[in-house]
Amino acid sequence: MPKIYVIEDDEPIRAELIRLLEREGYQTGACEDFPRAAELALAAAPDLVLLDLTLPGTDGQLVCRELRASSDVPIIVLTSRTTEADEVVAMTLGADDFVPKPYSPRVLLAHISALLRRAGGGAARSVLEHGGISLDLSRSTASAAEGSVELTKNEVRILALLMRRAPAIVSREDLMRELWDSEAFVDDNTLTVNINRLRSQLTRIGVKDYLVTHRGQGYAVRP
Repeated sequence: MPKIYVIEDDEPIRAELIRLLEREGYQTGACEDFPRAAELALAAAPDLVLLDLTLPGTDGQLVCRELRASSDVPIIVLTSRTTEADEVVAMTLGADDFVPKPYSPRVLLAHISALLRRAGGGAARSVLEHGGISLDLSRSTASAAEGSVELTKNEVRILALLMRRAPAIVSREDLMRELWDSEAFVDDNTLTVNINRLRSQLTRIGVKDYLVTHRGQGYAVRP
């Protein structure tokens, strides 16, 4: 899986970014020594860098220039400095994309996926395979020995997260965040309905008991 390196000095934001990325199956690395940010990022050899512009002991624009001087690694700038001048300067220094804070997790993930595809680093993630099922993310289809079935957007997100996290149990809270970004907007029964519909879809292609319920813990896919 592609590796994403996070250069963000706000510890809660950095931790949340890493959780978000790892839920999507990305490998991650993070900088905590910001005067050496460019050096450490290059040493990590990532497929993409998420870069905040406001950093202690240095400046994100300088880091961007140093990265671009030595590497063509894709760079997405994440910042609350959202004036047109900031965006122009960042892009002039070599950033590939600019996402203002606060941002929607799904929007950020879409920017990351698109940039990785353009850079050739995201192609391998278009199809997930586990336990006899092949999930084509670009076509929203699941395939097994007895054929293929088209899934809804929510069914794809649920199945993709469970396959990426296999064999771990994924909590209902993580699944709800994946679907709706915040549990505050979710009726718990809605997740159950989506899980049951996904089970029915998989049964149509001959896959039974693939989604395993762990009472009080969440869900997993069978080995």
